[in-house]
Amino acid sequence: MREALFIKRNRQRWQQIQDSPSKHPDEMAREFIQLAEDLGYSKTFYPQSKTTQYLNGAASQKYLAIYQNKKEKHNRIISFFKLTLPLIIAKHHRVLLITFCLFMLFVSIGFFSAKNDETFVRQLLGDNYVDMTLQNIKEGHPFGVYGYGNSFLSFIYIFINNLVISLREFGGGILLGITTINSLMYNSVMVGAFEYMFYSNGLLENSLLTTLIHGTLELSTFVVAATSGIVLAKSWLFPGTAKRIDALKQGAKEGVIIAMANVPMLFIAAFFESFVTRHADMPVWLKLLIIVFSLSIVLGYFVIYPLSLKKKLNPAYSTNALM
Repeated sequence: MREALFIKRNRQRWQQIQDSPSKHPDEMAREFIQLAEDLGYSKTFYPQSKTTQYLNGAASQKYLAIYQNKKEKHNRIISFFKLTLPLIIAKHHRVLLITFCLFMLFVSIGFFSAKNDETFVRQLLGDNYVDMTLQNIKEGHPFGVYGYGNSFLSFIYIFINNLVISLREFGGGILLGITTINSLMYNSVMVGAFEYMFYSNGLLENSLLTTLIHGTLELSTFVVAATSGIVLAKSWLFPGTAKRIDALKQGAKEGVIIAMANVPMLFIAAFFESFVTRHADMPVWLKLLIIVFSLSIVLGYFVIYPLSLKKKLNPAYSTNALM
């Protein structure tokens, strides 16, 4: 059957499923089976067509609707982090990768800018902070800044401050993503300049082992937050075949979902920075254990698990067509 005829025969039914989806479990299952059968046919005869992409997305959405309406033992929060969030992340893996590359680029720019301009670090971090750190280095406790103040109050301040930054990067998506990229650039360049300050004093290895105790998760939130903002910007700048307002609504919804992934990471990162990083003299093996644990969380939840889940749901439930 030619693709045009295939579309003509089924267009009305697809439109009805999309515009007036059934709420009855049996009818929802029947609609899903029909979409899955149409998708299988389309993948066989028109594998690269937009029809296949459309059916792939429609089947995926119908599957999610069925899943979310099932009576489950787990509460909605668990279902959100177990299924909804990882699938949205998988859908936008390409954006996540681009954001990570931008982060690494900006960190490198910050590092080499500080290397070529002695005043660069002071311009970013301020004279008081730099002077205090250099004094701490001379006194033999270079990371003493993490030991100042009350741990609990530091935890509250760090968590709220980083949460505000994360929300700002998401909200920047409505402004063409310009403020999102600008915020990512500023924070990333600052990280690069900060590390050069220790590198220039022969303490780069010690600095990485200490700061990455909390930084593995904290820096990851920079990338995730920027990804949520870029997803929002991309949705209404490049709506594809959808109406711009509909694409914007969908992008805002998915951007918020991605941004939500930052909340638990920000909480743990703030805890580590306030209560753990201050013990900079802890054994190297313990620092590495915490860093590896944090890295496992990031790679496991944002890369490995979404890919595994998408593969498990493929072909009928894959989100590939939504990317």
